[in-house]
Amino acid sequence: MEQIWAPWRMQLIEGPKNDGCIFCDLPLEGDDRKKLILHRGKDAFVIMNAYPYTAGHLMVAPFRHVSRLADLTTGEKAEIMELVARCETVLTEAMGPEGFNVGFNLGKAAGAGVEKHLHCHIVPRWVGDTNFMPVLGETRVINEALDKTYEKLKEYFK
Repeated sequence: MEQIWAPWRMQLIEGPKNDGCIFCDLPLEGDDRKKLILHRGKDAFVIMNAYPYTAGHLMVAPFRHVSRLADLTTGEKAEIMELVARCETVLTEAMGPEGFNVGFNLGKAAGAGVEKHLHCHIVPRWVGDTNFMPVLGETRVINEALDKTYEKLKEYFK
């Protein structure tokens, strides 16, 4: 088995933990370059991930401290999606990725590192880069039969 080394992430693991919220605090600190903030909109902003999964890993977050998509205003939702699309365009033009992973990790169980402040990850991808379990173990972990999941969800779409 080959190893994937990311020793720079140890700074995140061992480093001091902020009692506040990075997505609330960083925009207030003023030095956008130092804080890796690329763009400020009316309701949301674009920031580079200081501990990226790949080069160009960006995040879009609302200025307002909310943890659920359902808690966003219509304006926040619209601006976040506009900024995500803009990030895709910018990264495509600047770095030429062959694909993207775009998404929200909602809650600790879903992998959210900052679970109390909603944010969307835009991760540029290239053929041959890493992709965790499917790449390393050629395995996908699915914890429930598809038909059972379907029946649960179908009720909500009636």
